[in-house]
Amino acid sequence: MQPAMNPTIEIGLSFILFLPWFAIIGALYWLFPRRPRHLRRRLFDLAVLAASVVLSIAGMRWGYAIADPNSGAIWKQVLATLVAYGIFLAVLTVAVPLRHWWWMRR
Repeated sequence: MQPAMNPTIEIGLSFILFLPWFAIIGALYWLFPRRPRHLRRRLFDLAVLAASVVLSIAGMRWGYAIADPNSGAIWKQVLATLVAYGIFLAVLTVAVPLRHWWWMRR
């Protein structure tokens, strides 16, 4: 019989496994477009990335909690990962045109 996984790690496993992909997408958001690159832009981008990570973690925990317990442990992880990834992309998808609109307005 296998020992049970630590519940904290089990819940966070979805986010941990997708962290490299989140880092790649976050870096692309941070780096492009290259101009303008002033302090307000960096602060805006940092706030967006922080919000996307926090909301993704919250969504991942929610997805894990609402998953059908009869479907098996792996499907709880799959649902949690999909919710976290969807929220991460949704925040960045809203932020890109908002950032463009805000900088073009100035």
